[in-house]
Amino acid sequence: MLKSAIEARAALAALDQAMRRIPNPHVLINAIPLLEAQASSEIENIVTTTDDLFRFAGDESAASDPATKETLQYRAALFAGFAGLATRPLSVSSAIDVCSIVKHREMPIRSRSGTFIGNPVTQKAVYTPPVGEAVIRDKLTNWQEFIHDARGLDPLVVMAIAHYQFEAIHPFDDGNGRTGRILNILLLVEAGIIQQPVLYLSRFIIEHKDEYYDRLLAVTKDGEWEEWILFLLEGLRATAVWTVRKIDAIHHLQERAREAIRSVTPGGPNADLLAVLFEQPYCRIANVMGACGVSRPTATGWLNSLVANGVLSDVKVGRERLFINVALVTLLTRAESEGGEAEPTLF
Repeated sequence: MLKSAIEARAALAALDQAMRRIPNPHVLINAIPLLEAQASSEIENIVTTTDDLFRFAGDESAASDPATKETLQYRAALFAGFAGLATRPLSVSSAIDVCSIVKHREMPIRSRSGTFIGNPVTQKAVYTPPVGEAVIRDKLTNWQEFIHDARGLDPLVVMAIAHYQFEAIHPFDDGNGRTGRILNILLLVEAGIIQQPVLYLSRFIIEHKDEYYDRLLAVTKDGEWEEWILFLLEGLRATAVWTVRKIDAIHHLQERAREAIRSVTPGGPNADLLAVLFEQPYCRIANVMGACGVSRPTATGWLNSLVANGVLSDVKVGRERLFINVALVTLLTRAESEGGEAEPTLF
């Protein structure tokens, strides 16, 4: 376990350093939480498309699909939880706030009986969480104390134990899984392991969904703590390695896009245009106008030229056009093995 914890810490340290050296960290700060939101929601069978998420990321109110709206709420909850760490430590109140944003309504501590985890059709319970608001609050207080007072334990091990504890308590009527996975990231930020909420851990969990639930249940039934902790440590390591590879590939992609932009914006604000196309892979003319301080005809001309040169694609949505950085979206969403990442196919 010590060996696995050291390997995971080294991979996360490499990720933190990669985030510090990337020219525009907002590329990942904007994108990775969206992908994390999509995967974490998919674990709960709330399925939406990457296309819809990026399309409505800048205007959540315009999304009509309920699954897309709920997934975007996950990202909002992650960002709110991250911002909250600046003024207060992670706590039971943090969990309540996160779950309330995820569900877009006030989520009190569960007080009703009859909650179980199992087959909704046959009503066969696999696990029955604690019952009674007083009992649940007592266990949540224990969870809160553990994450701050687990002296001598590696923060990654604390995260793994605390995640099991939170999911076993199952404190809300709904949204427990997504809330617990957000709390994982916030715990690592609070511990200083990562500086930004860019850990795409739900990608690993959804790829090993059956094992994830089996490991959780095995702790409850047979006390198999080591197997559970090792599973999450490997998830942290693999996720960090994957993200560092993405950062390197994004850097190469930006350099190639920079050359294309120079050819269509001679003497113009190349860096600002590059930033907006990578911070918002689904870009509107107004985004370019605001970021670059240019007129609508100038912004439209630049974007049209980039479409003509194959750098962007465009699609008509209602009365406006969306300009899509397809190469970036493909890079962010493509599954890669650890053995290496092929150079993205570009314009």
